[in-house]
Amino acid sequence: MATLSTLLARELTQPGSCWELQRDVDGFARSRGDGLATQACAGRGFRILGRDNERLRVQLLEDGYRCWLSLDAVVGRAVERGPWQPRLLDRTQIEQRLPAVLAWTDKAQQHANTYLWGGTTPPNMDCSGLMQTAFASQDIWIPRDAYQQERFCTPVAVRPGDARLLQPGDLLFFGTARRCTHVGIHLGQGRYRHSSGRDHGRNGIGVDSIHPSDSHPVAAHYRRELRGAGRITRCHDGNHLP
Repeated sequence: MATLSTLLARELTQPGSCWELQRDVDGFARSRGDGLATQACAGRGFRILGRDNERLRVQLLEDGYRCWLSLDAVVGRAVERGPWQPRLLDRTQIEQRLPAVLAWTDKAQQHANTYLWGGTTPPNMDCSGLMQTAFASQDIWIPRDAYQQERFCTPVAVRPGDARLLQPGDLLFFGTARRCTHVGIHLGQGRYRHSSGRDHGRNGIGVDSIHPSDSHPVAAHYRRELRGAGRITRCHDGNHLP
């Protein structure tokens, strides 16, 4: 019988069992192919949902996110663990940790980095990966994807040039009328930090503004796509979000 010190082996990949990673791994969108969906750092937990050849279908415990992990990446590199018990910080506790969250994003920007779709482990991250990892650095778990983060937040009114109701640590959401596709974190006075790609961004982490006076092409592009803003007032409980 497996014990809490048991390393994951191929014969132990049973649905329902929970494991803790001992190294950073990539999480893929499908059972085959190189399409990166997310990453999971050492110390994160996952529950096995199934298996297809050389990949495991898993649910990451802290945010409920589902993806595929390569067997070779986790066999012998994950330790069996008990069920996930979320630490649900209250709104006041979260507010107290926001300065540290913002400081973490500042340090992340100072390291050489490029935009990586699906990236959540420094230095290379995507927009929502930067947000999730920054908050997780202070034990505040939020959903993985930008559209999920938008739904998770308490809405805050905002429009280009008007940031009066925003507070540092609020999230700004961008995209089309139908869907949120990008996210940044408010620094104050309408300025926000985000990780953006090559086509309309900086190919990495940078700071822009929602104010019309900011004529930089990246700021102008995202200002046109501003959807709204939200405040993190709760922690993710680990349940899967569609």
